[in-house]
Amino acid sequence: MDARPIGIFDSGAGGLTVLHECLVTLPHEDFLYLGDGARCPYGPRPHAEIRRFAHEIASYLEQEGVKLIVAACNAATSAALPALQEALAVPIVGVLVPEAHAAVQATRNRRIGLLATEATVASGRYEEVVHALDAGARVVAVPCPKLVPLIEAGDVGEELDAAVREYASPLREEGVDTVILGCTHYPIIRRVFERAFGRGTTLVYSADETAREVAETLARKRVENDPDRDGSSRFLTTGSPEEFRTLGERFLQLPIPQVEQVSVRELELAAA
Repeated sequence: MDARPIGIFDSGAGGLTVLHECLVTLPHEDFLYLGDGARCPYGPRPHAEIRRFAHEIASYLEQEGVKLIVAACNAATSAALPALQEALAVPIVGVLVPEAHAAVQATRNRRIGLLATEATVASGRYEEVVHALDAGARVVAVPCPKLVPLIEAGDVGEELDAAVREYASPLREEGVDTVILGCTHYPIIRRVFERAFGRGTTLVYSADETAREVAETLARKRVENDPDRDGSSRFLTTGSPEEFRTLGERFLQLPIPQVEQVSVRELELAAA
């Protein structure tokens, strides 16, 4: 048995959707979540900058003694995962490969859609992974710059519905039968996506698939915690703890009693 916590990081609160699924799948594990609220969002940033931020956070979590790190941010995973896996000793799981694998398994006509942030789409990483699994599969990627701000603002009205339908339209025109929802914010508006695509389209969410990957990795490396105990969670942010707690409870769908603040400088020093 290994009682060390699992580290999870994201640019903000979106990765809490991944933590929620991990809590359901692995209720006996402890988790340390870090949201980089001071530098959120990552989506519009250059890849080199995202790689640096991800390296700083992962290095900090490694120094905090975690046994596994989950990059619960699609932009960070697409920009930095291979470099992180080379640089750090602790195992690192990203959200991209589990989603791509699930999409390849689910598609019937080998036409896969991708909705994600600008940085994730621009990286081309989903196409690379999908084609490594099935060279004949086609990926139609659409960047969705409007969605994260609307989701964080709590807008579930006509503007959000119109934005989702706008981004869904080219995928429907291309006849995709499976859509990767490549941002950890998107599970919050699951019903809006379901209405936009209908029952004939399979929707793949990062949170669900990543939680399965984490469980399998712990078992494979034999670092699971005692299954008879109740796990705990600790929350850190580089931004405002109160803002994180307020927004975070929407994403986690559970109370967050306390949030600690860590400075960007502490993250920078961890990677120095």
